[in-house]
Amino acid sequence: MYLKKVQGPRAITLPDGRVMTRADLPPPETRRWVASRKAAVVRGVVHGLITQDEALERYEISAEEFLEWVSAVANHGEEALKTTALQKFRQP
Repeated sequence: MYLKKVQGPRAITLPDGRVMTRADLPPPETRRWVASRKAAVVRGVVHGLITQDEALERYEISAEEFLEWVSAVANHGEEALKTTALQKFRQP
């Protein structure tokens, strides 16, 4: 079996003990962003599996959009990434 050469680690261990690999990230052609996919990308960047620039390029998202995801997770947890929860976590 041959492994494709990639920059950075192939797998990381998350604080809760789970192992996350590049295979756990959403596919590059993702267009429907559900909370679990957003959370996977944020976890991958925050814990060093991929860089922020690599994520922005791979998923064709803007820096502002990605920073909103990170801010939502940092302030309110992954639950805040759900579209239906936006109004609950918005500041007045």
